Amino acid sequence: MKLTLHVWRQNSPTDAGRFESYTAADISEDMSFLEMLDQVNEQLIADGIEPIQFEHDCREGICGSCGVMIDGRAHGPQRGTATCQLHMRQYSDGDEITIEPWRAAGFPVIKDLVVDRSAFDRIIESGGYVSVPTGAAPDANLIPVPKETADRAMDAATCIGCGACVAACPNGAAQLFTAAKVSQLNMLPQGRPEKLERVANMVDTMEQFFGSCTNVRECEASCPKEISIDFIAMMNRDYLRSRFSSNGA
Repeated sequence: MKLTLHVWRQNSPTDAGRFESYTAADISEDMSFLEMLDQVNEQLIADGIEPIQFEHDCREGICGSCGVMIDGRAHGPQRGTATCQLHMRQYSDGDEITIEPWRAAGFPVIKDLVVDRSAFDRIIESGGYVSVPTGAAPDANLIPVPKETADRAMDAATCIGCGACVAACPNGAAQLFTAAKVSQLNMLPQGRPEKLERVANMVDTMEQFFGSCTNVRECEASCPKEISIDFIAMMNRDYLRSRFSSNGA
């Protein structure tokens, strides 16, 4: 198939940026979206044009680095799918596709489709870990965890930190990401000793970079792992408890 791409090009963080149009020819419906961009870049390089800069790593929907806005939707038209998992069979010959980077104050553009997601790292650094005593600590497998709790914690842990929730949110909020990272630890026995301290630190760090949640639910709709906003409610509850608790219990 033959497609027309309208791609955001931005030389540096201080550049104004602009859309440029390219033709993607001989595109197979079996290609992934990133393979299509690879082919376009090969042609740009052959024509002496700087290739489109975009992020990728695993290309298996695990790392989260591939995220871009495709026709105004985070990761494209297919729900529960990262950009690298989107295949060109979703499009038809002659389609025009607009490709942009994440649009959020917390994710400044570095170049073209690449944004700075280090704000997520700051949130994780502030509390995304557990502290355990060394020495004769019991094996983790010996700590009983109810299956329902383990399943819910795993649901939260599926977050790949792509930032689609932020990009889709009209407020540029990161509550879904933060709630997922808080909950995957707070729900398990290993994470409970620091539960309230963790949620307070991570939420306070989040608010330095991102907007506030107003329950629009775009985050849930755009999440490639379909993480529920129920985790935001859990985080908000624990955050309030952290502010009124003197012993962290």
